[in-house]
Amino acid sequence: MGRKNAKPLLFRNLLSDHFSDTWRLLSESSRFLSRVPDFAGYEEDLRVWRRDLQGAGKSGEEQRRIRQEIIELRKSLREQGYDLSLASQNLLLDGFRNDASLAEGFRRLVVFFCDADIHWLAGGDNHITLAELLEQQLRHIFQRRPAAIRSKHYLWYCRRGNDLVLSGSDTETKDDFKRLEAIAEAKSLFILSKLKGLR
Repeated sequence: MGRKNAKPLLFRNLLSDHFSDTWRLLSESSRFLSRVPDFAGYEEDLRVWRRDLQGAGKSGEEQRRIRQEIIELRKSLREQGYDLSLASQNLLLDGFRNDASLAEGFRRLVVFFCDADIHWLAGGDNHITLAELLEQQLRHIFQRRPAAIRSKHYLWYCRRGNDLVLSGSDTETKDDFKRLEAIAEAKSLFILSKLKGLR
């Protein structure tokens, strides 16, 4: 996301936090943080907030303090580049599919893992054509310094509620799909954030 849109989005998120229930904020934050690598660094704070919130009873001042601390944590996480809206989303890798999956609502997708980023292209063309189109786009974007593509994946995808389902296509090798499963297990939030635009 470009800098131009970052401030309005941050403001909208802070506004949403301001009008949300404290327990909901705590629950969503806990769910999100349980999926980040440095969860252990936040675990004690989350436990203390849960204990204090349970003990606060009708003390409005104590509830306001806890709420403000949670909102500050969420603001800090967003400033670090985290997208807390991904807390309720799941990345599911579900075997292999073929063209018959179009009838089930699946669409074709190619995903390239580069040095520190993910690039993708979805559409109605076959997987090989989509991959060629994505390579052309990347050559255009990175004219001076070509993107180092670490792995290419030829997939089917479908959104089912909060789940993003990815399946291998006939073009995807079993070994490549196993590598994708390992990456997805370690970095599901990163992948979900990069594929957020898939509809």
